[in-house]
Amino acid sequence: MKVIRLKPLSICETNSYIVISKQNNAVLIDAPFDAPYILAELENNNCTLKKIFLTHGHFDHIGAVADLVEATGCEVYIHPLDEKMLRSGDEMLAVHFRSRGYKSYNGDVKLFTENDIIRLDELEFDILETPGHTPGSVCYICGDVMFTGDTLFNRSIGRTDLEGGNFSQMKRSLGRIAELGGDLTIYPGHMGITTLDSERKFNPYLRENSGGGFI
Repeated sequence: MKVIRLKPLSICETNSYIVISKQNNAVLIDAPFDAPYILAELENNNCTLKKIFLTHGHFDHIGAVADLVEATGCEVYIHPLDEKMLRSGDEMLAVHFRSRGYKSYNGDVKLFTENDIIRLDELEFDILETPGHTPGSVCYICGDVMFTGDTLFNRSIGRTDLEGGNFSQMKRSLGRIAELGGDLTIYPGHMGITTLDSERKFNPYLRENSGGGFI
């Protein structure tokens, strides 16, 4: 497995990642608005986009989905609680942020829960449901890496004050992440790459829930 971090995109400086299998097939984790750049990076890395995994449905994570599907015919995966956010600027909060850097997507999607495992060639992605930033926020775990979207950042967490956010749910989600076994490399939706052990030690939100729980 090879993980490529793309440059931050959209007005929100959103991270996205290309995950490449041994057969040079690729999963894109989130799809910020800039399909030409993403397509160029896929070509530069000699891989074929097969699937887009969305960590949640906000505009800065889904803005290139429609163009990428049109260009590649790839599949789109999103949690059912965030599916409606793909369909309109109001739902994905693009209107709220007065952003033009998005396109709605009304094509087919693949829905899942954390009881599912999503596969691409030899790669297996486990799903952890982590509501709080949005109702359908998820993390994807593959081997020793985890893509956390806007749930967990380097020394911080995602907002819970936007529509659909819920701080009580976020606390429970962080508790589940803190209790995962072993160390993982964390690829977040914003800011820098980190590790789970480092976040357990230095992230005040995660540290508060390690080995115990929020009161």
